[in-house]
Amino acid sequence: MNRKPELRGRAARLARLFPTGSGQAARTPFVLLVVLLLGGGLIGLLVLNSALSEGSFQLDDLQKDTKSLTDEEQALQRDVDAYSAPDALQRRARELGMVPGGDPAFLNPDGTVRGVPSAAAEQSSVRVPVIRPPEALTPEPAATSPEPASTATEPPAGTGEPEPATETAAQPTPTSTTPGR
Repeated sequence: MNRKPELRGRAARLARLFPTGSGQAARTPFVLLVVLLLGGGLIGLLVLNSALSEGSFQLDDLQKDTKSLTDEEQALQRDVDAYSAPDALQRRARELGMVPGGDPAFLNPDGTVRGVPSAAAEQSSVRVPVIRPPEALTPEPAATSPEPASTATEPPAGTGEPEPATETAAQPTPTSTTPGR
């Protein structure tokens, strides 16, 4: 006997909306859907985590490159500042034989001279040490020099000091021998 009460009216119409079969068949696709969504989510998180890790390594490398380039830029700026300092410019100008200029005279628009011009001061006998940039300190290869080098060279104009001697004597080149050849 079926002990189900009979439904009438509105309750009967609502009862017809529910399936009358067993719920096992409808539960399997739902479980598969949940498992697939969870698996896809985990795989997506793994891929995202890998991409973020790779990006952080690239960021670290770029930060190291930026730091080294910034250090190099600061070193170059220090060199520029050292070469453009007034005392360095004055020393370099004296090395080149330049002397400080005298008082200037100016021409007015009507053609008259304003001020009294004076000649440049004679070069003083004050010794200025020779300071060369690092590029000048590297020795030139002997093969590119057409003239033979002497043991002492003449001093540059205005310094009175001989430059250090350069040796161009041929040095024996070491040869390696291997046994059995």
